[in-house]
Amino acid sequence: MDSAIYALIVNAVVAGLFAVTFGIIRLSYPEQRYASWFAVTYLFGGLMPISELGVRSTPFTIPFMILSYGSFLLSLAMLLIGLASMAGRRRPWRAFTLLVVGGTLVRTAIWNGPNNQLLHELLFQSPYIAGSAMAAAIAVGAVRKRRDPLWLALGITLALLTLYFALKPFFAAAFGSGSDPIAHSTSSYALLSQSVGGVLVVAVGLVTLLLVVQAAMGQSIAESETDPLTGIANRRGFNRQARVMIAEARARGFPVAAILFDLDHFKQVNDRYGHATGDAVLRAFAGVLVDRLPRSAVIARLGGEEFVGLLDRTTLRGAWLSAQSVRATLPAIATHLPAVTVSGGLAVLLPDDDIDSLLERADRAVYAAKRAGRDRILPMPDPVQAEPLSLVRNR
Repeated sequence: MDSAIYALIVNAVVAGLFAVTFGIIRLSYPEQRYASWFAVTYLFGGLMPISELGVRSTPFTIPFMILSYGSFLLSLAMLLIGLASMAGRRRPWRAFTLLVVGGTLVRTAIWNGPNNQLLHELLFQSPYIAGSAMAAAIAVGAVRKRRDPLWLALGITLALLTLYFALKPFFAAAFGSGSDPIAHSTSSYALLSQSVGGVLVVAVGLVTLLLVVQAAMGQSIAESETDPLTGIANRRGFNRQARVMIAEARARGFPVAAILFDLDHFKQVNDRYGHATGDAVLRAFAGVLVDRLPRSAVIARLGGEEFVGLLDRTTLRGAWLSAQSVRATLPAIATHLPAVTVSGGLAVLLPDDDIDSLLERADRAVYAAKRAGRDRILPMPDPVQAEPLSLVRNR
């Protein structure tokens, strides 16, 4: 058994492993739908080395030649769809169609052409060059948008694959690729093609797999840090984001303020209207927080009817105004929901604070607001002691 056969077997096995791996990810993470395209990409890609083995081992070379060319062409076309989906772009069905149809027409036109001649070899490789170049362009576009080093690595790898396809015709013209399918399959050109091409295809698969796993892990983290009822962060997500905000605030020397909200008499809402209505109130209140607090705020539901907003570059006065905006909006939260009020407590970040101590002071302020009659925000900064609520509503 010569080296070329070993290379073909290894490439087929590796392609199969990639197909199975992407398939498992797709089944484990149903939202990662683009993993299906990568599974099919490597499933079809694995048919190419198998068909090359068929050319060597059977007298029926033409069917295997068609399968070899067509399977790899389809795998490149499907790679385009998968990469575009993973990058958040529209699926390039037009490019898919042009690549498959154009590649088929080119291969048909040169079917009986002279091997080892530069023009013939360039035409043979042209669909592969076009497909890998379009895939590289998708990766480069993702790099510009996401600034992700993995997308950069994929773009570089796909560019090398494009260069590889572009150089193959010159190598074939210079050293020969075999005058017929059997001679081709036993030539040094075939060994180089399967070895170098196999390495590059594996590299593309590995980087793509890392991107898919990264997205799946990101999805898992997001789900574990998101409150399923309201869609905002839960306590775990809040703690992680708050640590980042506090670290940046201390590094740059800007203030941070916390607002703790507690819906007043919320148990009565559940008792009187039912838990479905209570859940609707919680969702609506989360929407008010997202709408009324600054976009840079870290907003979370800590549990039950308790919510928090962490505001960067915000003093006590700024936090009070933001909290009052939420409180003033609440009566009009939704016409079909029962009227509710909210009590809020404020705390600003001190030099020796951590998240727990900051929230503890805000929690004490919430209890003070409830003891003072509820439906208010405490403490009140001195400059706004006499400011009418109507002015806050008009801000």
